[in-house]
Amino acid sequence: MQSRSLILIILIFLSSNLVAQSSALPKYYFRNPLGIPMQLAANFGELRPNHWHMGLDIRTNQKENLPVYAAATGYIAHIGIRSQGFGRSIVINHPNGYSTLYAHLNNFFPALEEYVTQQQYDQETWAIELDIPKEKFPVSKGQLIAYSGNTGGSEGPHLHFEIRDIKTDRCINPLLFSFPVADNVPPNLVKLAMYDRSYSVYEQTPTFFSLKKTDSGYIIPKMPVIKTGLNKISFAIQAYDRLSGLNNPNGIYSAKLYLDEEPIISFALDSIDYDETVYINAQIDYKYRNNGGSLLQHLSQLPGNHGIVYKKIKSDGTILLNDTAIHAVSIEVKDAYLNTSVLNFSIQHDDSLAKPLISQSPLNRFIPNQVNVLEKPEFEMYLPETSLYDTIQSFYFRNNSTTANAVTASHQVNDASIPVHNDLTIRIKTNKPIAEEWKDKIIIQRNYRSSNSVRKAELQSDASIGAQWISAKFDDFGTYQGFVDTEPPKINDPDSYREGSADTIDLSTATRILFQPTDNFRTIKNFKAELDGQWVRFTNDKDWSYIYNFDERCPYGVHELKVSVEDLVGNVTTKSWWFKRYPYTPPQKKVINKKSKGKSTKTKSKEISTKKK
Repeated sequence: MQSRSLILIILIFLSSNLVAQSSALPKYYFRNPLGIPMQLAANFGELRPNHWHMGLDIRTNQKENLPVYAAATGYIAHIGIRSQGFGRSIVINHPNGYSTLYAHLNNFFPALEEYVTQQQYDQETWAIELDIPKEKFPVSKGQLIAYSGNTGGSEGPHLHFEIRDIKTDRCINPLLFSFPVADNVPPNLVKLAMYDRSYSVYEQTPTFFSLKKTDSGYIIPKMPVIKTGLNKISFAIQAYDRLSGLNNPNGIYSAKLYLDEEPIISFALDSIDYDETVYINAQIDYKYRNNGGSLLQHLSQLPGNHGIVYKKIKSDGTILLNDTAIHAVSIEVKDAYLNTSVLNFSIQHDDSLAKPLISQSPLNRFIPNQVNVLEKPEFEMYLPETSLYDTIQSFYFRNNSTTANAVTASHQVNDASIPVHNDLTIRIKTNKPIAEEWKDKIIIQRNYRSSNSVRKAELQSDASIGAQWISAKFDDFGTYQGFVDTEPPKINDPDSYREGSADTIDLSTATRILFQPTDNFRTIKNFKAELDGQWVRFTNDKDWSYIYNFDERCPYGVHELKVSVEDLVGNVTTKSWWFKRYPYTPPQKKVINKKSKGKSTKTKSKEISTKKK
């Protein structure tokens, strides 16, 4: 009886931790940053590629340029403008120790827009990160700060909103601050996965169980007891949450695993740091997802997972079945409003189902929490001790590629279905001499399926054996090969321009100038434009194109535009054009006799365009 009472006390204490943390946060301190009812397209902790979603995606009804308001009194502390990620963003510091972030914005409010534009011209850069003095832009709760948009990594109009602890810079789940978002719907549980933890999670396909919702909770249909020959197991769950009145699936907030009514391990997505958000790749079955499967969240902490999302209570989440008794298992899943769904089933070891363990050689294996090195005659890979989440069998293949400009063979190590936490260092021996004029033009390209990444390589000469090696760091496994890149980027001439012609392009009806430079390795490092010898700002949202919208810096008259584009290794292309702009007078409407059948005409705006052919 005493043990049951103790267990009950422990359960009450653990379940109240989240409630206690939530109650310590300032309720109703922050307002809805939009002027329309608050509806979410994504919540905090939603599973994204290589990161958890760190805020709320607030719907703007598929519209842009809705007013965005300060969620509380404070001052604008930071401005960011990026081609990807947050796009155009604002950070406001508040006197209660929290900051709020507003992202994917279009224009800032006029005074701030003017300030940021001046900073861009002073620093001659469009992409910019600005720490702003405290006294420069104080704001009050509900003050207009910007207009919503679709900039950066956004895939549709919305407002990304975060709350952070200023001291730690950790993102806090905004739904713990009592925003006007209704949710009385418990999470949905879809699928259970069971793993044989005698092996790495990357060296197996788990056993799956479909789930059914009943009046008393979720069950595994027609299988009250899972019988297995395994002695060491773990579980993962496929689950999602929905808000009241909305159909889009969101991420769950927390999950807890119980064995024989005792809590074993839990995770909660209540506070996450951007430096640790890549640990999502250890929380999900990364290989299963990479190969087209659904998102499964582990109810165990992998050996190389050193993030703080998991809370170990009895163990790391692995379960030892050392007897043939029936053991009760419960998985409790909550959303941020503590709506709860529970899966109940039992597990039993059955010796008749046991299979002999497959002996595994320690050779050619990469093991987490230790330095791993792969050494081949022409290839080396160095993996820091924090690179891997679980053990993997190393795979290596060399191919004598004859690709143009290649200076090494092609070398494959595993594939990108295995996640890497910290950068790998790659060294490849060259198969031809690297001339002195090429030493700063060497790159290593990594390929996997349709994706590729490129790094500038460092040339390393070993005089003792007369060999040359090139080296770079990557964040994924795949196929690596070194190249000499002496080809400069391309800037296509405008359609209306003829090489060697003295003609001046007439842009009197144009509203902007647009370029889409290309590179053989798809790496544009720098883009610079000068209008009549002065730097002029071209935007580059989403890395799609470089655009200059005509403003007061381009008055009517004749102008020279000079554009320079640089790739990763410093190859540069520079071109110039002359164009003119004068006040445009639309053609007068033609008077048409009532008896005649006239046709109206429309004049299309022109732009300098260098789109890909």
